[in-house]
Amino acid sequence: MPAPAQESEFEHRQWPAGAYSFSDELGGFHIRSVTGRGTREDPVVISEEMNSASPVTLVIRTIRPIRAFDFSGNYANGFLHVRLEILNNSRLAWIEFEFELQEQLHEPSLFGDGLSFDQRRTDARTISSDSFMEFSRDFEPYDRLLLRNGKVDPGETATFGFLITDFTPKSQFYLVQDPRIPST
Repeated sequence: MPAPAQESEFEHRQWPAGAYSFSDELGGFHIRSVTGRGTREDPVVISEEMNSASPVTLVIRTIRPIRAFDFSGNYANGFLHVRLEILNNSRLAWIEFEFELQEQLHEPSLFGDGLSFDQRRTDARTISSDSFMEFSRDFEPYDRLLLRNGKVDPGETATFGFLITDFTPKSQFYLVQDPRIPST
């Protein structure tokens, strides 16, 4: 009789938190846990493990009805405070880390889609990292956040925090995560 199939330590699934769910279904990394409601006081905290230094894409979906600017906690409202705790399980140090928001997979975010890393704010109040000292943002076409002047060695965990705003909320969007390694 054949041995029973072993389940992977990580399964690709929907991880609900607040009005959204988060998925590693496109591969290349594993979500270990998700907690929080997505507010400033209780951000969604996503613990991930990346086994390479290649870009990966987090799928974000609404699991409650969309009602823009409704802060009752009963709806997806277009404001999502996120903290990512990412374990570098690759064999390479990361010297920069870039995030890119996409409303359509593999398509740059455009001005009219309303999706950004809190584009209306010019200060750094909603952007943080324990591993990188500086950041820059690119808008139109793209919504990118590049963190630099730091390092994450293999086996270490980096923490990133930011606010995602979507003034024309959609039921699904994407967060591309791209660790950068030294060029050789």
